[in-house]
Amino acid sequence: MPEPSPDELGVLARILANKRQEVAALKAGNSLAELKAAAQDAPPARGFLASLRACASVPVIAEIKRRSPSRGELDPGGDVETRARDYARGGAAALSVLTDPLFFGGCLDDLSDARSAVALPALRKDFIIDPIQVHQARLAGADAVLLIAAALGRDELAELYGLARELGMDVLLEVHAEAELEPVLALEPSLVGVNNRNLKTLAVRLETSLELRRLIPPGVTVVAESGISGPEQVRLLRQGGLDAFLVGTSLMQAPDPAAALSVLVGAEEAA
Repeated sequence: MPEPSPDELGVLARILANKRQEVAALKAGNSLAELKAAAQDAPPARGFLASLRACASVPVIAEIKRRSPSRGELDPGGDVETRARDYARGGAAALSVLTDPLFFGGCLDDLSDARSAVALPALRKDFIIDPIQVHQARLAGADAVLLIAAALGRDELAELYGLARELGMDVLLEVHAEAELEPVLALEPSLVGVNNRNLKTLAVRLETSLELRRLIPPGVTVVAESGISGPEQVRLLRQGGLDAFLVGTSLMQAPDPAAALSVLVGAEEAA
């Protein structure tokens, strides 16, 4: 599959243009060989997918993000350790931590700090386009990484997926349109995320998860991403075959994140 054009990607194209500059600076300032060796010697990853599948209630990946392109500032000076503990108390199955600095206000220290505060596995949520970022993620303690199909060519997707698995991490392969499924499913993944947000306009449409779930093999754990804020949405998507949920903005804006999360985790019990 050819690399998507900037016109097709919209907001994502601007993020990726900056990410290429960020990666170039990362390569200029670090020895790839040393980074590889350190990543390979890092402590074993916690089982991200295993935690989702073992969850006795609704599996929620609770996200830590300081801001977003669609909502602006969410928690610019917040303490990620406290939030991670709130999420653990609320019943999260795993954490997602935004590490992109320019558009989301995050960093790798946020990931390391959040993960060290709790026993939950953590996803590095970023725009990964180069192997050096995968090694960097493992060294920072990531148990899983996000790979966005719309941001990568077929060969790049396969290379980064293989590397992450080789380093012991799970991979959340993200799609947001039917056309992206073929190269993703060719990898025979165990975990796929469906992003309900249009990457060009940032509009959210929950039906995307329902439509794409029907096209993904039943044995794959499928995560609904974006636009989930209440138990009624969780119940609707669970009835449509979605297995787990990645929730960020609504939890970041909640006065009591643990309580808000517990409502989502217990959505089926309350029905």
